[in-house]
Amino acid sequence: MINMSKIIIKQADGRILSFGELLLRIMPDTKGRWIEQKNLPFFIGGAELNVASALSLWGMPSAYLTALPLNNVSEQLISHLNEKGIDLSNVLYHGERIGLYFLNNGDDLKHGGAIYDRAHSAYADLHVGQINWEDALNGVGWLHFSAICPALSQNSADICLEALEVAKRKNVTISIDLNYRPKLWQYGKKPTQIMPQLARYADLLMGNLWAFNTMLDIPLSPGFKNAAVENKTAYMNEAESLSKEIIKQYPKCKVVANTFRFDTLNGLIYYSTLFTDDFLCVSTEYNALNIVNKVGSGDCYMAGLIYGFYNGMSAKEVLEFATAAGFTKLFVQGDATDKDVLEIQEAIQNEKK
Repeated sequence: MINMSKIIIKQADGRILSFGELLLRIMPDTKGRWIEQKNLPFFIGGAELNVASALSLWGMPSAYLTALPLNNVSEQLISHLNEKGIDLSNVLYHGERIGLYFLNNGDDLKHGGAIYDRAHSAYADLHVGQINWEDALNGVGWLHFSAICPALSQNSADICLEALEVAKRKNVTISIDLNYRPKLWQYGKKPTQIMPQLARYADLLMGNLWAFNTMLDIPLSPGFKNAAVENKTAYMNEAESLSKEIIKQYPKCKVVANTFRFDTLNGLIYYSTLFTDDFLCVSTEYNALNIVNKVGSGDCYMAGLIYGFYNGMSAKEVLEFATAAGFTKLFVQGDATDKDVLEIQEAIQNEKK
């Protein structure tokens, strides 16, 4: 089987630039005790920042581009992220506020538990032409963002397209995480009206079967929709057929990744697939009775894919690293992982015993 890392990575010595909104996650408890206790925990988050943080932790040349207001809070956040080793040289300062979201401890972003407060944030008020993408992408070998960015507004979607056009011209590898947040798509456009034109630039697309269906209108097999969680064969067959259809419709795309995370009566089941070079790789299956936090697991998985391909791993090695990275993130309280490469490799080895 061809080592796809040699095909995808065109500038392996370039920086990895993640573009998206820095958010503060405010985390009230479900019983409202935070009011009496006067204690409201928070985490620094945002899907793309989670990716950038993981890559920096793993020793990669990680850069992050966002927009923040020029004030003391932003200065403190930037100082904290600088300590993580993330290149923040292209952060744009304008506007009046930082985006927020509220999520009860233990809730899942995918199931609508989040309350967003992002309107008129510095990032949300960016407009086309405000970012000099020629300069921002100098020395960049990989550009990453998620479907959360174009979900905010038509203007945000246009900025993503602006970045992709420059990145393609500069021969930059492009990855897009098709994470679906229905509460954000509120500006009169459906994902299928926006995401296909962005996805055609991608070398790597990541998501799950349902996100690919919702975002790119890739049909699911009629018989699959009622497949039981235990019927893993059905999910693998669907992942393979869907991945083939994606690569057929989006010929620039060389890799399609699908994650599977199920809550069952016997605990959580977690595994993933990677389709490349007309071959479906299936990861080790992980199981857990209890987890700490679901937020950021997919971002950590995405970072694992980038890490693996950037470092020239085989497709199977990439898949196993990314899956272990995403799984170990489920036991980290914050939005970004604190698991280093050695801990992730140990998780892989432990599953082989």
